[in-house]
Amino acid sequence: MKLEKYLLLFRESTRRQIEEETGVKLILPFASSEDTCVVIEGNSIESVNKAAAKIKSVIEEAIKSPSLDYSHFISLPLAIHPELVDKLHSFQNTILGYSGLTFRGNSDNDPEGNSSDDKDDVDEQLENQNVEVKFEVQDNREHVRVQIDAPRANYDATENSRLQILSDLGIDSSIFIKPKTFHLTVLMLKLWNKERIAAATEVLQNISSKVYDALENRPVSVRLKGLECMRGSPAKARVVYAPVEEIGGEGRLLRACQVIIKAYKEAGLVLDKDAQQPPKLHATLMNARHRKWSLKKKKKNKSSDSFDARGVFLRFGSENWGDYLIREVHLSQRFKFSETGYYHCCASVPFPETMQVD
Repeated sequence: MKLEKYLLLFRESTRRQIEEETGVKLILPFASSEDTCVVIEGNSIESVNKAAAKIKSVIEEAIKSPSLDYSHFISLPLAIHPELVDKLHSFQNTILGYSGLTFRGNSDNDPEGNSSDDKDDVDEQLENQNVEVKFEVQDNREHVRVQIDAPRANYDATENSRLQILSDLGIDSSIFIKPKTFHLTVLMLKLWNKERIAAATEVLQNISSKVYDALENRPVSVRLKGLECMRGSPAKARVVYAPVEEIGGEGRLLRACQVIIKAYKEAGLVLDKDAQQPPKLHATLMNARHRKWSLKKKKKNKSSDSFDARGVFLRFGSENWGDYLIREVHLSQRFKFSETGYYHCCASVPFPETMQVD
């Protein structure tokens, strides 16, 4: 749940109770407004302070709740590498059966969603090809067999069969990370007002020299290879990601990330439960939490928070995604995007791209 939605919930369920208990009047911002200030009008300082304490308690409880989404995160952008974006498009197209087509994705998660014109173009291309997909789950061997044959069936029947297979596996386009937003996640943050966003921006800008020191003023690159599940198993996957390995194995990138995480902890901008988690760099490819609500409702008799990724692992489990230079670190804002399609950048620190000569 975004903060705007939470404010709407707060307005409906809690405002009257606080007003009745404290004798004040609360003026809340519109849910669509970027302003998060609550105005308290009362006849005494005591009543205003009492109402402010109750509001603070409600907000703190909401921030700690898993129902309130993270608003920002520290990211290491990888979508700046066009060749990697192309590989991700191919990965998604192959799984979804859009061989030879461009996968656009879910417009609710980023600006890459299909327009009506895009959809017409895709439909026209699909009508001109017939593909037969065979998908066999062999539970006793814990793997999935996928076979794509030459045209042998009517398109409509084949397409319906393919969609049904994917639906049974819990796989749809909305659970894929959009290629133009691909990144390594360093730290998740809940920044619910302008003050905390400004503080988070200042933290990143102030530690640039420490980050450079951790990197020893030298470029750092990573290798992405294979697939792993974050909790669970491929049969009931929630998050599938590409493991990250620093080229050279010196640990400089992890040290730089630890410098960043420590700074945000010391600034009081990290939730207690997140502060206790050890840093784990990962590049997410599929996440069941991104599933569209409309699709979750359709799957109400099945688990909508997981998917069967055994076929994905069979096909891409040893995939070499490539080696990539890490060029910068961002304080990124979720649900808001730049012209490039990547997350809106609130602040950034460039990484060394050339060797420093004394």
